[in-house]
Amino acid sequence: MPLLFPFAEYWWFYLAFTGLVLCLLSLDLGVFHKKAHAVSFKEATIWTCVWVTLAMIFNVGLYFYAKWTLPHNDVLMALPGFNPDAAALQVALEFLAGYLVEQSLSIDNIFVFVLVFSYFHVPPKYQHRVLFFGILGALIFRGIFIAIGSALMQYKLVVVLLGIFLVYTGIRMMFHGDQKLEPEKNPLIKWFKKIMPVSHDMEGQKFFSRKGGVLHATPLFIVLLVLEATDVVFAIDSVPAIFALTKEPLIVFTSNIFAILGLRSLYFLLAGAVDKFHLLKYGLAIVLTFVGLKMTVLSWIFKGHFPIGWSLGIIAGTITASILLSLAFPAKHPESGPPAVPPMD
Repeated sequence: MPLLFPFAEYWWFYLAFTGLVLCLLSLDLGVFHKKAHAVSFKEATIWTCVWVTLAMIFNVGLYFYAKWTLPHNDVLMALPGFNPDAAALQVALEFLAGYLVEQSLSIDNIFVFVLVFSYFHVPPKYQHRVLFFGILGALIFRGIFIAIGSALMQYKLVVVLLGIFLVYTGIRMMFHGDQKLEPEKNPLIKWFKKIMPVSHDMEGQKFFSRKGGVLHATPLFIVLLVLEATDVVFAIDSVPAIFALTKEPLIVFTSNIFAILGLRSLYFLLAGAVDKFHLLKYGLAIVLTFVGLKMTVLSWIFKGHFPIGWSLGIIAGTITASILLSLAFPAKHPESGPPAVPPMD
């Protein structure tokens, strides 16, 4: 079946959606977080609810838009057995499933955020600014990955290979221990420090400062680079995972972006409690394995039409179960302080 929302016809939708996102981000940083401050639990809760609510409103709007516009598509209506109402419901469920997967995988990002901010001793009042520009960069990279993915996913072999990769990633996550955070060994950081000097101390919320007439990057900018590099790695898993649930690039793009927009407030909401969700990685591993199987074995068994309702139920049930089990059976481990900050030169 052809795409419901081909880019050639819906480029204006992407443009309008991107414009809306930029407006929301401008209001966020320019109005609500203009002054650097530590985000409280109450504020994080409110903003988390705001972003989730906006995503759900968009989901409902997308359903009614599809329900209104699909019957006017002569190409789709000419297909045998095509039902615009059923297709509109499919669109809404696929967005919801994609959003849920991305939000779940985002929690894994939060573990890394906590480690990075602790590693570099970033004051809480500057963390929102770093995450804001980190999210802005993530939006750009996700857009690129989704554009590449939408082109590659047209080839059956690529779909199968990505499915195998997700199964491998899920199994590896299940049995692989936590990796140590070593930003000083990151190739991107090494390369950057060769082309620009880096100061030792924080300069407030500045990313760059001048010393002796020479422009220096501050440790805060190094933190930003580490977060950007980390998000690229996470995108390699998350983007194919959503493509396993829908073939519509528009749904992949919008669900991915909404999940990323809420990542900052979700971080401030859960940062102090990430250790309580020690079993979540097993739930994420199962989800990645499932979507990988959906792209390979299950796609063959169900002839490419694995029910999206089943997918949504399996994903939601697995994540919920891993969270509840984490709370029911708390982890027992000694507390350890944050690692020392390495020299920046």
